[in-house]
Amino acid sequence: MSTGHEATKVHKSAHSNFAQEARASERKREPVSRRYFIGGSDARIIMGDDEAALLRLWREKRGEVEPEDLSGNLIVQLGVVTEDLNRRWYEANSGQKLTDVQRRVFHPTLRWMAATLDGRVEGSEAVFEAKYMLPWYFSEDAAAEKYMPQLQHNMWVVAAKSAVLSVITGGGKWVEIKANADPLYQHLIITAERKFWRCVESGEPPRLFGVEPPKPRIEAVRIVDMSSSNAWAEFAAAFSRTRAAHAEHEQAKAELKTLMPEDAKEATGHGIRAKRSKSGAVSLDLLRVEGTNAAVQ
Repeated sequence: MSTGHEATKVHKSAHSNFAQEARASERKREPVSRRYFIGGSDARIIMGDDEAALLRLWREKRGEVEPEDLSGNLIVQLGVVTEDLNRRWYEANSGQKLTDVQRRVFHPTLRWMAATLDGRVEGSEAVFEAKYMLPWYFSEDAAAEKYMPQLQHNMWVVAAKSAVLSVITGGGKWVEIKANADPLYQHLIITAERKFWRCVESGEPPRLFGVEPPKPRIEAVRIVDMSSSNAWAEFAAAFSRTRAAHAEHEQAKAELKTLMPEDAKEATGHGIRAKRSKSGAVSLDLLRVEGTNAAVQ
């Protein structure tokens, strides 16, 4: 039976071998394998809620399993082949120029932390991220939530204050979502990633971190035709049908409140009761509506 001291020695040895391999790769000026750092796409898994994916990533970083072969994943491959189109489309529609395309950057002090950039917006230095999403799974909120850990991770690595998520969907739609650096959420990401990396070095399986990503402020830039929406049609008809009655109701309510004497605590008449609160606000009640009272604010 091994003692706790022996187990610690084994962990330290594994840590040392792992670090030596990473340094050897850097000394040879070879491209550093993704095994030796945490990237933006890894941040999505570490901050996510898929325990199986987290454990697989941990095994990949430890070299126990090969990275998953995604060459047969059509959605992933569509993302790959549309990435250049995405950049060109963003430049054409935003008037901005992208630099640092596919540049890998390591954090200046956290050497296990890196970002492979889809690009940076010239001038603002915002991080640019190009994505492809299926139309029936797409919404601005869902896209922002899914990729927020990656955006915040990459912004932290390169010390950027903002990021642009450029999404092309299979339905022929392009959306630009802007996000600002969130120091609090970035702190949580660093904490979670540091714990994960310690697990990689020690051999201890990681646990889900479980933090909700912040919701970005999505800029309203589109004009949308909702004619094809049945729900929109239903509520548009109700809005049109009741608009005149609503306006008349609001006018009557205002007049009734005005007619109530200022020194009156309560006033009744013609099936209506008005009550004045201690703060002076007046509310109206129907005295009989199918045997119950209904308040009118």
